[in-house]
Amino acid sequence: MAAQVTSAKATARTVRISARKVRLVMDLIRGKSVAEATAILKFTPRSASPILSKVLKSAVANAENNFDLDREDLYVSKAICNEGPTLKRFRPRAKGSASPINKRTSHITIIVSEK
Repeated sequence: MAAQVTSAKATARTVRISARKVRLVMDLIRGKSVAEATAILKFTPRSASPILSKVLKSAVANAENNFDLDREDLYVSKAICNEGPTLKRFRPRAKGSASPINKRTSHITIIVSEK
């Protein structure tokens, strides 16, 4: 007998926003139902909100299409944001010097499960 799958995940890799900024918004939706999490992301005025919303929609679509899970029973069981590769750039400064600029990226993973 095959094991019953009760969760689905979606990942966005190398997103051009720092992991620290994403985690602030991610903490708001962790453990919430999908409908509530979508509403929270819609009205949160942070740059990470549309990105997280897109990943959440993808996770829900994966759950519905690949595992035949019901959208009404889904909740955000796990939300993880890790650092991705850092783009290293330099900004010209006074007297011919330069200072480093780190453009940080992140890997975002959202797992939705059935209640």
